[in-house]
Amino acid sequence: MNKLKIAIQKKGRLYEKSIQLIYECGIRFDNGTDTLKLAAQNFPCELFFLRDDDIPKYVEEGVADIGIVGLNTVLEENKQLEIIKKLGFSKCRLSIAVPKQDDYKGVQSLQNMRIATSYPNILRKYLDESKVEAYIEQISGSVEIAPNIGLSDAICDIVSTGSTLMSNGLKEVEVLLKSEAVLIANKQLSKEANYLLNDLLFRIEAVLNARGKKYILLNAPDVNLPEIIKILPGLKSPTVMPLAEKGWSSVHSVVNEDDFWTLISQIKALGAEGILVTNIEKII
Repeated sequence: MNKLKIAIQKKGRLYEKSIQLIYECGIRFDNGTDTLKLAAQNFPCELFFLRDDDIPKYVEEGVADIGIVGLNTVLEENKQLEIIKKLGFSKCRLSIAVPKQDDYKGVQSLQNMRIATSYPNILRKYLDESKVEAYIEQISGSVEIAPNIGLSDAICDIVSTGSTLMSNGLKEVEVLLKSEAVLIANKQLSKEANYLLNDLLFRIEAVLNARGKKYILLNAPDVNLPEIIKILPGLKSPTVMPLAEKGWSSVHSVVNEDDFWTLISQIKALGAEGILVTNIEKII
């Protein structure tokens, strides 16, 4: 049987979360060091460990069937492939930043500037659409120091928290792209590879659906059940079961972690007690 060939970043910000996602999908493999390829033990797939910039090229050419890579890299490389799914991790943005003392008044302030970047294609498209003439200084690594050493007037680089910009005396002024990890695929997958991809996608969606959610169980007075059910809608509706003690019921539901403490305060005020909270691994 053929194996699904999956390309992931061999090191860097996407590596650990890509490996974690594959592991949570129930796929097991021996951890190798300084290896370029690993075969899974319990799923017909192989992992290829590549430079992130190379992943779109290898997927386009069919060396790998699918890959996990940042959307920013996919758009910069501009290869013929399909973006199958956004994966919700390694979120960042591609932004233009200028020295904090600059009197920036909008995108036209970039006119005739020298802008250092590792993303010349995305930047050129943005400048053309904005009708701005600027010189692009293409460099790799340590883009943020370019203005301080006189190489450029501004930069275009990946931003996560903005702390690196601040430490280099820069301020973010334009966001070109909001990026995250995406699953990409070759446009001409074989029937067998498509079958394996669909199996993997089913697992990925089950894992992603569970992220940021909690399963809660609680005891509630029947008199306040209608109000509690409105607060805890669950996936479709809460599960409600009568307790041995008359006038009380057990309520089971799923809530978003971001809303958790607000909801707990509301249901406690309605008499809920014995509240148990557990993590959810998968939602199918």
